[in-house]
Amino acid sequence: QVQLVESGGGLVQPGGSLRLSCAASGSISNTDHLDWYRQAPGKLRELVAIITSVGITNYADFVKGRFTISRDNAKNMVYLQMNSLKPEDTAVYYCRALQYITPAYDSWGPGTQVTVSS
Repeated sequence: QVQLVESGGGLVQPGGSLRLSCAASGSISNTDHLDWYRQAPGKLRELVAIITSVGITNYADFVKGRFTISRDNAKNMVYLQMNSLKPEDTAVYYCRALQYITPAYDSWGPGTQVTVSS
C-alpha cells in the first residue's frame, strides 16, 4: 500500500492557477487509477478527476476544460493543474490511489486546502 501526501494548495485569486502535487511513498506504475477529490465545507466529497494506469483521463463536468490531471510514474507523482479557478473551487483537495488486484489498496492523502478569493 502506498502513502500519499498532497502539496501545492493555497490562496489564489479568481481566474488564477494552481498546480497540486501528490507524492506517493511507493511505485504507482501499476496502480489502477489515481484520483483527485475535493470537499468543500458542509458538502460531500466529490470526484474531480481520474487517471488510469494507461493514462486515460476523465473529469467532472464542473472542471472540464479547466483542470488537467497527469501522472509521472518514474517520480511516483500525480498532479492536478488547475486553471481559471473560481470561488466555488474552494475546497480541500485529496489524492487517492486505487489498486484492485492483489495487493489491493485504497489510499488517501491528508488533503491540501485551496482557497479561491479576491
